[in-house]
Amino acid sequence: MTLESYAELAVLSRVKGLLARASALNNFNNNSNFNANNRNVDNNNRRLRGIAQHTETTLLMTYRDLWKELCSYDNLFLAYKKARKHKTLKHYVIEFEKNLEDNLLTLQVELQLKSYSPKPLETFIIRDPKTRKISKSDFRDRIIHHALCNIIEPIFDKIFIYDSYANRLNKGTLKAIDRFEIFMRKVSQNNTITCYALKADIKHYFESVNHKLLLEIISKRIKDKNVLWLIKIILDNHKTDLKGRGMPLGNLTSQFFANVYLNELDYFIKNELLMKYYIRYVDDFVIFSKSRNELKMFEEKINIFLKEKLDIILHPEKTKILVLDKGIGFLGLRIYYFYKLLKKSNLRKFKNKLSRLIFNYDNKKTDYDTIYDFLEGWIAYSKNANTYKLRKHILNHLEQKFSGEISTKELNRYLKEQ
Repeated sequence: MTLESYAELAVLSRVKGLLARASALNNFNNNSNFNANNRNVDNNNRRLRGIAQHTETTLLMTYRDLWKELCSYDNLFLAYKKARKHKTLKHYVIEFEKNLEDNLLTLQVELQLKSYSPKPLETFIIRDPKTRKISKSDFRDRIIHHALCNIIEPIFDKIFIYDSYANRLNKGTLKAIDRFEIFMRKVSQNNTITCYALKADIKHYFESVNHKLLLEIISKRIKDKNVLWLIKIILDNHKTDLKGRGMPLGNLTSQFFANVYLNELDYFIKNELLMKYYIRYVDDFVIFSKSRNELKMFEEKINIFLKEKLDIILHPEKTKILVLDKGIGFLGLRIYYFYKLLKKSNLRKFKNKLSRLIFNYDNKKTDYDTIYDFLEGWIAYSKNANTYKLRKHILNHLEQKFSGEISTKELNRYLKEQ
């Protein structure tokens, strides 16, 4: 059987299943007037049928005329603003801005004539603590990546499941951790029964993504040949030993395509395996259950699905069935029923990145806003764990270091209060 998108197969039968899913009801909570206490069954049934029809329409919707909007100057200018965020002091941004309008118009013409060709990726190794190969695109190519995602990301985000949390608007690590705790308590009935979690990730995920399969999945929804041409150009720019495979770590498009590719897995787990308590963050995912045997069976089925449909496999050493009350590692924390601990490796990663930012600041390669935004995000994240003394120590040290600085956010808050 050839690859068929699980987001497209048997839509009518799955729409019925969707109605029983918390994620579907969450997606439509704001525009549905369903009332569980309403004794008028016909009214409630009509509302549920409306949700089903809306879901079916969303799953089947395709998009053809996107190229003109993608190539528009307004979209390219917005993409440029996104690409320069936290990079305003970088030499390549300053150079690009010297002839900003001409440079954006040149990109526009290259897209319109389909003469655009990305520059070779700059690759380097980082250790934080894992050794990873990061590929950096040229600044003009990053603008193109943002321009593409500005147009197609909202299209796919509509069909992503509620519990996919990476690289999505109004999602992220904090909400994923909150949801993890909710599922942990629900499945165990507030730690009154022994429960388990299948914790898994994909082996060498970004290196293994099959370009042909990814393009097939995307083309189920995107019918604009010019947009598909651009996506293929971006994918082909990543040169690997295995032709037609892999996406560069560090690219915006790679993060987005990672969600598109594994959305197929999400639908399989939610609608074929009917698993209610499932969370995914990039290629790390967790399934909660009362039964170890059930999770073992699901692990086997998931691996078969991944091999046959997506040409990838679970990481055999990182895929485990764990007892919930022993604590589960997730997104840099070890999560127990009543408290959370910050992993030492995660703290080292934070300190290393902060040191690099301060070094760049001292050498006028980055600004205080960048450091402030990074700290603001990390403090919000670390508050989830028992880190009060650690946070106090770090903030006291940084307050002395940056006593004469004020961020744009702080200034705006001050001005609003006046």
